[in-house]
Amino acid sequence: MAEHNETGKQGEAVAVEYLISKGYEIIQTNYQARKAEIDIIARKDDWLIVVEVKTRSSADFGNPEDFVDKKKIKLLVKAIDEFVQETDIDLDIRFDIISVIKKGNEYTIEHLEDAFYHF
Repeated sequence: MAEHNETGKQGEAVAVEYLISKGYEIIQTNYQARKAEIDIIARKDDWLIVVEVKTRSSADFGNPEDFVDKKKIKLLVKAIDEFVQETDIDLDIRFDIISVIKKGNEYTIEHLEDAFYHF
């Protein structure tokens, strides 16, 4: 596996641990639909939360969340629509981004709730 793929998987694992520690229920990871993959689908209170995880080894080229573009947002919306139809879940949906910066064995996490309203 390429090093950047391994870094991404580590970041997703860190994000899952972070969400659990904050009281989120993890419903599914790496859900694939059409041409999109949702990194984490979680639930908290009456919300179904789509979480895009962006992991980088530094912020030198911009923050990880800066790499979620309009095309990616459209794909995530289509994917969660499919998930909701498959599972018949009736909850409000929120889109979050978790930014993970890995430096050595240390991780810095930033959780942006309702992230797509920031675009």
